[in-house]
Order: sequence, then C-alpha cells, then structure tokens
Amino acid sequence: MNAAGGMPWLSLLWLVPLIGAGLVIVLPARAAALAKWTGLLVSLATLAIAIVVTVGFDTTPVAAPYQFVESHSWIPAFGASYTLGVDGIAVILALLTAGLVPLLMLAGWNDGERAEQKSRGPHAFAALTLTVEAMVLISLVSLDVLLFYVFFEAMLIPMYFMIGGFGNGAKRSQAALKFLLYNLFGGLIMLAAVIGVYVVSSGEGASGGTFDFRELVSIFSPATTTVDPGVLKLLFAGFMFAFAVKAPLWPLHRWLPDAAVESTPATAVLMMAVMDKVGTFGMLRYCLQLFPDASTYFRPAIIVLAVIGVVYGAMVAIGQRDMMRLIAYTSISHFGFIILGIFVMTTQGQSGSTLYMLNHGLSTAALFLIAGFLVARRDGARAISDYGGVQKVAPVMAGTFMVAAMATLSLPGLAPFISEFLVLVGTFNRYWVAAAVGSTALVLSSIYMLWLYQRVMTGPVTAGNERIRDLVPRELLVVTPLIALLLFLGFYPKPALDIINPGVEHTLTTIGQTDPAPLTAEGAH
Repeated sequence: MNAAGGMPWLSLLWLVPLIGAGLVIVLPARAAALAKWTGLLVSLATLAIAIVVTVGFDTTPVAAPYQFVESHSWIPAFGASYTLGVDGIAVILALLTAGLVPLLMLAGWNDGERAEQKSRGPHAFAALTLTVEAMVLISLVSLDVLLFYVFFEAMLIPMYFMIGGFGNGAKRSQAALKFLLYNLFGGLIMLAAVIGVYVVSSGEGASGGTFDFRELVSIFSPATTTVDPGVLKLLFAGFMFAFAVKAPLWPLHRWLPDAAVESTPATAVLMMAVMDKVGTFGMLRYCLQLFPDASTYFRPAIIVLAVIGVVYGAMVAIGQRDMMRLIAYTSISHFGFIILGIFVMTTQGQSGSTLYMLNHGLSTAALFLIAGFLVARRDGARAISDYGGVQKVAPVMAGTFMVAAMATLSLPGLAPFISEFLVLVGTFNRYWVAAAVGSTALVLSSIYMLWLYQRVMTGPVTAGNERIRDLVPRELLVVTPLIALLLFLGFYPKPALDIINPGVEHTLTTIGQTDPAPLTAEGAH
C-alpha cells in the first residue's frame, strides 16, 4: 500500500506524539493536570494510528514487502530521502511501542511531581515520554539509513533527561551519564559505518551514493556486488556494535542495570521494553539485509555472545538483593535469546525472536511496573529483605505479580513461552549445542523468579508491610491489559505471527538463507 494516494499514516504515526510533546511543554505551568491528560490523549491517538496501520497491513503472499510507503526528497546532494515504509516486523514493534506508552503515562502519572522538581515537572515528563515514542517510531518505519541514524541517536537525549532528571535513585545522574556515554560511543562507531555505506555505494551505483535502504540491499547483494568482502565486514561491525550496545548484548550491557534501577519504573520500561528494541530491530533489518555474507561470517561469534548473555543474565539475577536490579538482569538474559534467534537465521528462530520482542515488552512492563508500585508504597525500599507476606495485605498485587513473574520465566500458557520455544527450536537444527546451553536458562529463570516471589510475597508479614495497600484503579488500568495480553498471546499467538512471518520470510530470502534439514540423532553426535 502506498500512502501517496491516501493518508500519510506513517508520518502521522511519529509526528502526532512529537507535536503532542510540543503542545504539552507550552501549556501553562499551573496546568499540571492538563499536561498529564494531554500527554495521555496524544498517546492514545498514536495508538489509534498504529492500529489502523496494523489492520491495513496486507499479509497475503502477493503483498509488497514494504507497505504504506512514503517518499520525499530530503537532502538530494547526499542521496538522502524522507522514505518511510513498514514490513511485518516493524508493524508489530510499532504497535508494541504505541500500546505501551499510554500505559506508561498512567503508571508514571505522578513521576513529574517529585519535591525537587520544578513546577513544570509533569509537563517535562509527559513531553519527554512522547518525544522518545516519536523517535522510536520513526526509527522503526524509516527506509533511509541516514534518517534512521539521526533518530537512532536523537532518542538518547530525551531518555538521558528522563533518567537523570526524574529518576528515583541517589545515583541517577551517574546512571544517566553512563547510559549516554555507552550509547553515544556505539553511535559514533555506527556513524563511521553509515558514511562508509554511502561512500561504497557511490562507487557501485550508477547514480552516485545513496542512503535508500532498498537500493543499498540491491547494491550490496552478494550476487552482484564488487565491494571487497573485508570492507563489508568492517561496515557490518560498525552497525552491529551500535546495535549490540543499544540492545544490549553481553558484554556491552553494563549501562542497563544502573539505568533501569535509578529510573522511575515507567522510564525503565520505556527504555527496556521500547527503546532497546530498536537495537534488535536494527540487527534484523540493517545488519542482516545489508551485509548477508558478513552476518554469516560473524554468526558463530555473535551466537556465542548471545548464549553467554542468556546464561550470565540469569545467573547474576539469582544473586541480586535489589528487586529492581534483579528484574533488570532478566532483560539481559532475554535479549540474549532475541539475538540468538536473529542470528541462527532460520524461519522459526527469527519469527520467535520478533515475537519475543513483543512478549518481552509485555512481560517486562508488567513485572517492572507492579514491582515499582510495591516499592513506592515502601518509600523506595528496593531490598528484597525488606518485604515478606505482601500477599496477605495486597492479594491482587501479589496475584498479578505472580502472573508477570511466571511469564518472565516462560511458563507454558503465557506469551513468552511460545517465543522462547520457537527460538530454541530454530536454533537446535543449526546449532544444537547453543540451544542446549541456552535452555539451561529455563531452569535458572525458575530459580530467580520463584525465589523472588517467595521472599517478597509469601510468609509472615514483615514489619513495615502491614499498611501496604492493594492496587488502586489507576494501577489496575495499567496492569490488566498487560496480563490479558500475556494470557491471550500465550494461547493464541497466531494474529501476531501472521503479521511477523512475511517479514521474516522476506529477510531470509534477501540474505539467501534457507532452513536446514531437521537434525537427526546421528547428526547430533
């Protein structure tokens, strides 16, 4: 579908929250409630646009790989254009982004009202959240490499202010700076690769250099390109490094636990469940499709790092005494699974990986936000030892926490199980050892999640927990859709997979990969 003859839905998708952010920030300082409601309504309007795009996306075999395409001249001298389009992978991630932000607006309803904040704190918090949303969305729908890079980097600035300016922790400024420096360094390496892509394409293409993603895929196709393989490997490494920092992939993960713990829960979820997905999305779109041979060359090393991340994140989580830090380390393990699924380059692996991005967003949002609601009731106490017996005084909170915890450990019947199962099955036929080692995280995740629930929610009521109140209507409005989606997608993932699978098939066709023959018992020896 081409947007030229109708509504420019993809432009609206990112411009609505960006314009909404500007509208919120210029509201009078005394209109804090109006700023919050305006931010919420703008995020709901963005969700409505994302739903229109999702419903209108054609999943039939004859459909174009990229739909709702818009293209306008931007910087002709550099071969850069304002070109937007979505495949099934981008559609699912855009829907996740647009669906989570209204819930985060509600969850962080009072996050801008800390005593040390200025009177315009609620305005700034809502505007920054909408700005991050806008920049993530245009990154997902961009079909121009330079346009993607600009917003891939620009989203760091509002997130930096959200962590450092509104965080709950005493070390929020240090955590924000660490987040920014890690990601800016990754972006600097990627900038060199982006420039390299333009220079190399100018030598290959008849019409000079270009940043158009679809043209670059054709120019760098292994069947026709004359570019030196060593150059393509260097360009791949530049993109991959930036995405591995953003995702994050072990051992480039060090910024994530600090940033997540020092932020407010709503900001942490925006970072882990929304912004970091741009890193794994970039691996699928840019690393694999622009540099298929280089991706195959580096595949074994990346798979090793991903498996280490899976096991490392789970093992470190077991030893945590801080509830929020424990949950943050689970994301490192889950991102390892997502990256593993991407680079095994099988249909099941990549479909499972993309579905995992969606399911991780839902499960992490539910678990982190419920834990955040609990911590707020104890004046910010995050130590697991401070809790106990919460289910006796707040049964609804304990019950929803249990469902979110079970989803995080991929219990059958909840959404993450399907995606984790697909990743492991897709990995087994090509790298059975990696699948076997990665599957140990299933046991490890059971240990840290069940132990966390036992220590926090069961047993006698610990002193200081007697007055913990249960979830209030606003919090239930946040948690209920997340729990419902975890249950629905756990039993019926077909609607999501129907959208995802055409994008995965197009990716595998573009990079010239086919699924390996099923591994027999003899092949495993």
